[in-house]
Amino acid sequence: MTEPTSPTPSTDDLDDPTAAPAAALSPEALEEIDDILDDLRARGEEIPQWEFCDGFMTALICSRRPIAPAEYLPMLLGDGAELDVAEGAQLPQLPAFADAAQQARFLELWDRRWAEIVTQLDTDVKTLDDDRTFQPEAMDMRGAVASLTDEQRAEMGDDEQEIPSFGQVWALGFMFAVENWPEDWAAPRDKEAAKWLDNALESIVALTEDDTGKPEVCMYDEDGPPSTSQARVEAFGEAIWAVYDLRQLWKSMGPRVETVRKAPEPGRNDPCHCGSGKKYKKCHGA
Repeated sequence: MTEPTSPTPSTDDLDDPTAAPAAALSPEALEEIDDILDDLRARGEEIPQWEFCDGFMTALICSRRPIAPAEYLPMLLGDGAELDVAEGAQLPQLPAFADAAQQARFLELWDRRWAEIVTQLDTDVKTLDDDRTFQPEAMDMRGAVASLTDEQRAEMGDDEQEIPSFGQVWALGFMFAVENWPEDWAAPRDKEAAKWLDNALESIVALTEDDTGKPEVCMYDEDGPPSTSQARVEAFGEAIWAVYDLRQLWKSMGPRVETVRKAPEPGRNDPCHCGSGKKYKKCHGA
């Protein structure tokens, strides 16, 4: 059994602008990570698709507080219980993985995608047509199915009725992270910032809904049969800009500062808290 060569980088490491960016995931790497998730799903039915994982990851990157892998990986691929890992130590193997080598490879691919998203979100872009713009790993499953032959669609049977809309699974993954760390997504006291947060999240929540509009375009293949409404395409673009807004909002505000509450001191004639038997004013209050 091969042990992982290094622990998963923290979110602080991956947000470091001086760190060398990892290579983007190639089509072959994306296929490999899909294969890993398929294998994990053979041992656990709750393992999500990569599109869901990508939305979940994006929310973590946009979160106000850096959330460590020991906290978020069990939420995504396990029972939700945070792993007890000392700072700088390697992650133990999660039960979902076949062995340590498989987990190490998954984390390597995961970290490469994480670094790619960070680079994209921290790049100043003005248009979605810019090649450097953040691109969610969203799949037009309806377009893919519509592009199949009649025979291939017949083999799908009832499954065809459950095909998600374009971007829907990605948005569900994003909101899964938001809902599981509500304190880190609580509205700030500043009313303008709170409104900014609310508007951005509304744009992503909109993608969690079914696309009931008239199919006009195919996001799977530009020459494929229409599968997605134009309104959905526009909503997807708004969600991308919303992710940029969320990233910048929390970066500008920083982690939430916990209020420190000082314990009340005893009265001057009360017994001293040290247990000496003297009055406070004759002991520690002197």
